[in-house]
Amino acid sequence: MKEPRTRTRILADIAGNPDSTPRARLIATRRLCRLFVREREAIHDERRALRREAGKLRAFLPFTATRVAELERQADEHMATELDILRHALTGLGRTLLHDSEQLDESIGFERLCDLLNINPAHREMACRAGHTTISDLIFVAGLEDSADRHDPDWKDGPLFSACHAAMMEFIKETPRHLLPDPFAPGAPFGPKLAPKLRVVGK
Repeated sequence: MKEPRTRTRILADIAGNPDSTPRARLIATRRLCRLFVREREAIHDERRALRREAGKLRAFLPFTATRVAELERQADEHMATELDILRHALTGLGRTLLHDSEQLDESIGFERLCDLLNINPAHREMACRAGHTTISDLIFVAGLEDSADRHDPDWKDGPLFSACHAAMMEFIKETPRHLLPDPFAPGAPFGPKLAPKLRVVGK
């Protein structure tokens, strides 16, 4: 069952309102992403059901060839417009989240971020030791969002991770290959951490 559009609109208003607190914006963004991911998965489930039906009819080929082709076409086209809208929405949220990461880090703080992202206490210690203390590190690089509720530590599937992943896929798709940065370079998301910049604090 789809969520009421009024709820989506309210969350979008909070997430996009510069007067909202960083904590409120993050909570609203996370709930929005969860709604969009849930709706996207529901559409994919319906597509998979059509493909399963087509698969069953393959046993009776060539008599069912026309019906199999029709079901496969329906699966490919089922709610394509809605999926495109959801992809654009997740991409926009992911892009905004990554661009606002530094502000959120400073305003909310590491421990509170971990609380809002539902990160297991043990994983917080691991993240600190690895230098993954920013929101982009926590949700996209380390994939620790909702780690308190899942058993597989290597499975990345949080709603904010899905949004950041969509934004990254669009960036890779639209940027000429020779202009793409190396994600494994020092200081890059998947590369070795750079030494912290030291500065002299005046008396």
